[in-house]
Amino acid sequence: MTGSVVWHMTMSLDGYIAGPGDTLDWYSVSSGPPSELGDEVAQAAGAFLTGGRLITEDFDFDNSRPYGDDWHGRTFIYTHKDPATAPHPDLTYLSGDIREVVATALAGADGKNLTVSGGTVPGLCLDAGLVDEVVLHYLPVLLGDGIPFYRSPGAAYSELELVRGDGLNLRFRVKK
Repeated sequence: MTGSVVWHMTMSLDGYIAGPGDTLDWYSVSSGPPSELGDEVAQAAGAFLTGGRLITEDFDFDNSRPYGDDWHGRTFIYTHKDPATAPHPDLTYLSGDIREVVATALAGADGKNLTVSGGTVPGLCLDAGLVDEVVLHYLPVLLGDGIPFYRSPGAAYSELELVRGDGLNLRFRVKK
């Protein structure tokens, strides 16, 4: 059995996933206890796929693991960087066609879901028709500028169906 591809993202109320200069310090803004929906997504994830723009040789993966220390799935980085330069043995660099990359990462999820996140990779996956669900968490901040949640000039129209939501935590099914 193959898992689903789930675009999982936290963003500001004005639609940014990172502030100016790629800042993420605003993530510490708390809107209360951890999200039950976020916990469900993390527990169902067998692998995580994101881009490699912020992954440098001094990247501290041990303190930046997706979903924290309790999650032990595989982490894949979609990048053009040399796989031999991965700064941590738990990071697997992939490159090439996004369909092949997602197929490899889904296989690495061992039947569980593949979480896609970041500024570019999820949009590439959506544009290729690979995303099954979008799970969003809004934090009560306005950034005014930064990296938008989704920007893909020329992308096909995508319709989402709300499956579950409590105001700041939403789950959508991608209609195909």
